[in-house]
Amino acid sequence: MIRQDLPVNVLGGPLESCSFDPLTGYFRDGACNTCAEDTGSHTVCAVMTAEFLAYSKYVGNDLSTPRPEFGFEGLKPGDRWCLCAARFLQAHDEGCAPQVSLASTHRRALEVVPLHVLEQHGLPLRRTGGSAGD
Repeated sequence: MIRQDLPVNVLGGPLESCSFDPLTGYFRDGACNTCAEDTGSHTVCAVMTAEFLAYSKYVGNDLSTPRPEFGFEGLKPGDRWCLCAARFLQAHDEGCAPQVSLASTHRRALEVVPLHVLEQHGLPLRRTGGSAGD
């Protein structure tokens, strides 16, 4: 029986969903949930860009070409996807990392990617509550 890690994000809060369209995640549950069996650590909720998709294809992980035999339509710019932490770090090192949703990135990503690197690419955090004058 596969046992999922606790759904906690890199900020210490509850892990938010990443994408239901396209459906992403190691468990294809819309979130970057993970477990010991997820050796690729599909834990970074990344927002695809044309530059990153081209880079990923160049280094051997074609995420943009549809693969109907696997029910995969291919990703396009703007899609969110649970990306392997090591691939994200590699893209960062090459200067083409996509933005990430910190609230949707599993804390296990921190085993591979330092928090300050994720924060450099973080989407603006959504504010909840408060008034327009805050």
